[in-house]
Amino acid sequence: MANIVESAGIVLSIRRYKERDYLVKIFLKDYGKLMFFVRGSKRPNQRLAAVIQPFTIAHFIVQLNSQGLSFIRDASQVEPLTHIQQDIFKNAYGTYICGLVDASMEDRIPAPGLYNQLAIGLELLDQGLDGQVIMNIFEVKLLYQFGVMPELRGCVICYRQDGRFDYSSRLHGLLCPEHFDRDDYRLQADPRAVHFIRQFAQLNIEKLRRISVSDDVKGEMQRVIDTIYEELVGVHLKSKTFIQQMQDWGQLLQEKND
Repeated sequence: MANIVESAGIVLSIRRYKERDYLVKIFLKDYGKLMFFVRGSKRPNQRLAAVIQPFTIAHFIVQLNSQGLSFIRDASQVEPLTHIQQDIFKNAYGTYICGLVDASMEDRIPAPGLYNQLAIGLELLDQGLDGQVIMNIFEVKLLYQFGVMPELRGCVICYRQDGRFDYSSRLHGLLCPEHFDRDDYRLQADPRAVHFIRQFAQLNIEKLRRISVSDDVKGEMQRVIDTIYEELVGVHLKSKTFIQQMQDWGQLLQEKND
């Protein structure tokens, strides 16, 4: 059975199907993520060619089939996030964020709150906010989507919520200085990095306008978040590996210039 419906949507990814056609994954605000079949989108006059590019936000009219692939009928209010589409660094972060959102969701499950966060996050990335920071915000916020949530509000032992903290892999949460002895192998993370991670867990991304984090703190944030994902989530995306390689290239270029 097929239904014709309308919904705001974000194009997450596209891949070629046979020679001329494409499979396009779209996150619809009201219907969740689905795969759509688009025929002949390589032709220059194909009216949907621009609409189905990743990092495009639009209002879609689609045919949803209860089984198999669905189809795009039309689109309006098309907003391509051109800076993400054209900039290799922004594109890398956007690809990973969309891939992580995709991995955290089941098909056809509406998630309007997550949709709004993704739309705003991609727009902020497109506007020039720090790509790694936006990525880290989503990594922290998506932990709940993956069904895990280490204790990031305060100390996992005494529930203290002020002061400095470190992360304990063994206890899956934070420790205050009075309880550092509960885990001899705690991460020894920079307290500033832990502070930002705690803030990200509670952040309303709609209110984010600017944020500045030093490179050394960003490196520590990534180390803590990567540890959590490796131990609790277990998702490994190729786009994350590319980002890590890209960051290594940036460091080599900086060292060469220095």
